[in-house]
Amino acid sequence: MLIIRLPIHINEKSAEPLYHQIEAQLRALILSGRLQENELLPSNRELARQLNCSLITIRRVYQDLETEGLLRTRQGTGTFVAPVDRSLHQQKKLSGVQEAIASAIAAALTAGCSREEIEELVRKELGRQTGGVTGE
Repeated sequence: MLIIRLPIHINEKSAEPLYHQIEAQLRALILSGRLQENELLPSNRELARQLNCSLITIRRVYQDLETEGLLRTRQGTGTFVAPVDRSLHQQKKLSGVQEAIASAIAAALTAGCSREEIEELVRKELGRQTGGVTGE
């Protein structure tokens, strides 16, 4: 049996709920095209095991993304990436990114970071992830 591993990383120190971290990353993988239409995802149990979280958490993530139209489940076969309406692709992609940024900013504010500190953290992380190119 082929075991599918998704590049999802959990930050246990984050104020963001675990299910939200998983959901946002899985949504981004789908909308970015890194997960292709009709690609089989790990079972609920397998993904829960891989991420060391509860089965209920993964069921919620899969159900939420199925409600959004990004996943579809076939009884007895598994959960697959649904066809993404390309006209809505950009809107959903930006919405998911905006949601992730809002959560990160809320966590930073909760931790007591100032606006300037948050902006500097974003600049540094953007530079790290883009090889130093931040668009400035």
